[in-house]
Amino acid sequence: MQWFVRVAELGSLTRASVELDVAQPALSRQIRNLETELGQRLLIRTGRGVRVTEAGRVMLDHGRGILHQVSRLREELGRLQRGLVGRVAVGMPPSLSRALAVPLTREFRRTLPEAGLTLTEGLSQGMLESVVNGDLDLALVFNPTPSPELDLTPLARYPLYVVRGAQGTSGGRSITLPRVAELPLIIPSRPNAVRMELENRLAALGRRPNVDIEVDTIPGILDLVREGFGAAILPRISVSAFGDGDAFRLQKITRPEMAVTLYRAQSARRPVTGVQRNVVALVESLLDRA
Repeated sequence: MQWFVRVAELGSLTRASVELDVAQPALSRQIRNLETELGQRLLIRTGRGVRVTEAGRVMLDHGRGILHQVSRLREELGRLQRGLVGRVAVGMPPSLSRALAVPLTREFRRTLPEAGLTLTEGLSQGMLESVVNGDLDLALVFNPTPSPELDLTPLARYPLYVVRGAQGTSGGRSITLPRVAELPLIIPSRPNAVRMELENRLAALGRRPNVDIEVDTIPGILDLVREGFGAAILPRISVSAFGDGDAFRLQKITRPEMAVTLYRAQSARRPVTGVQRNVVALVESLLDRA
């Protein structure tokens, strides 16, 4: 199964044989044996390599998850024998990675010296899919859609603010939601959690946001806001992590208040290892401090 997954991912028996350090005839023979055992064609040989069939795509999705479980089983057995070992993959949104990546790595190395850490930055929907298929062990996501495949735990609620450049601005410390609808906004494209929350809240008032520029990175949004191209809708932690506080003015959105909730997402189908449990505790401790 491991050999099949690597061949399917690389799209080439030749490249897979080199990476796996196994002779290509032996690799081909094992793939054929797997197809015979399953009674289905998994790969189609082409002049430029191989491509997966529909059955092969199903096998690839399940194979990754199964191999992930086997890896975690080995890690858990190793933990019992030698202490906390293994690797844990954590995903987080750009608005949090700047604030959490360094302190999490520092605490991880201090408390879990024999374990390995992989940090990934991404959008919520893509990270949830990675948790389901086993590429991520843990993801921090905003406003996720419930799923039987996921174990979702709320961690923190972040009020949303209108963020504008400090130069030439005036006004109070808060702003009403109807007034936000009148502002030229610089916000991420759908299905960003903040944008979807804004659109849903304004729709309840019969309004729509005035989206002037779409930018999918926090630094890019703040650069444009700083130069006076428009306003952003962000939690305070995003501004403090990426920007110079003196360069921006924040107004809390009120009447009604807007907020996004951060959740911890883990697979509901796979057991949690000791390393993962320790990383969860570290992440929650760092979020409390933040």
